[in-house]
Amino acid sequence: MVDFRKAIASYINGTRGTVYSPENVVVTPGAKPIMFYVILALAESGDEVVYPNPGFPIYESMIDFAGATAVPLPLEEKHAFSFDVEKLETLVSDATRLLIINSPQNPTGGVVPKESLARVAELAVKHDFVVLSDEIYSRLVWDGEFQSITQFPGMAERTVILDGHSKTYAMTGWRLGYGCMPEELAAAIAKLMTNSNSCTAAFTQIAGTEALEGDQSGADMMRDTFAERRDIIVDGLNAIDGISCLSPAGAFYVWPNVTEVCAKLDLPDSKALQNYLLFEAGVAVLGRQCFGRRADDEDQEYIRFSYAASSEVIREGLKRIEEATADVERARAWWASQ
Repeated sequence: MVDFRKAIASYINGTRGTVYSPENVVVTPGAKPIMFYVILALAESGDEVVYPNPGFPIYESMIDFAGATAVPLPLEEKHAFSFDVEKLETLVSDATRLLIINSPQNPTGGVVPKESLARVAELAVKHDFVVLSDEIYSRLVWDGEFQSITQFPGMAERTVILDGHSKTYAMTGWRLGYGCMPEELAAAIAKLMTNSNSCTAAFTQIAGTEALEGDQSGADMMRDTFAERRDIIVDGLNAIDGISCLSPAGAFYVWPNVTEVCAKLDLPDSKALQNYLLFEAGVAVLGRQCFGRRADDEDQEYIRFSYAASSEVIREGLKRIEEATADVERARAWWASQ
């Protein structure tokens, strides 16, 4: 629908300083198809794609599927789960076809600083690669203002902005996402979209237009509530013996270090802890292995929590985790039975 694409272009131009028109916008049923189509359109055998690790699983999976070489960019705790630009400089080359950025980030809640984005922009121009900027959590930044790489010279012409309505407007089940990109690429992505999914449902696009152009107080209230829940879960996790948790700068996830608690309970890794908490405490988390291949030199364990739940549920979950991780004999007996 042209009206929805106009609304998207206006919104992105107003928040990113771009000059997109409806011809730069591709609407998809959810944001994941933009990742799928962009990687499929740009990457093939002989190309390298740099992606954040740990990161949203589709990045690595789709790079492999397209036949390109997946080059992981580590997101480390010592960098507040952003990336080391000097490390990135060693990974990109003239074979790099695409760089994926997710800021704020899933699963860590990390945010890429403006100065790092500026250096990424220089590398993109130097090595002539495209940036897929996953900005689905752009309205959920807790410290400072959201920064998009499109603000830097030459980047609007080589960036795909991915965004959607699932996070900001809690419209996950409506399946409504979009990409903003150079017009020539948009035409190719639209062709892939049309010949696979046909189209995004018209009534969801009408709702999406209202979400962008209507009263924002509901989204703002939800954002403030998430910020309160962030503090509850971070403080609660740091109070549990063997768990340490940085306060995330964005999104609605925390990525606590559970290396010590795994050792205390004689559990080999975060996957074992994930299953122990699920079956013995009734708490669902995701371990490090769910977010990309581990590097050979990784020696720390992490699990992801979402705080897109009520404060009461978060507090109950924290209580159960504290009880389960305090009972060493219970954990050892459970692991022995596996």
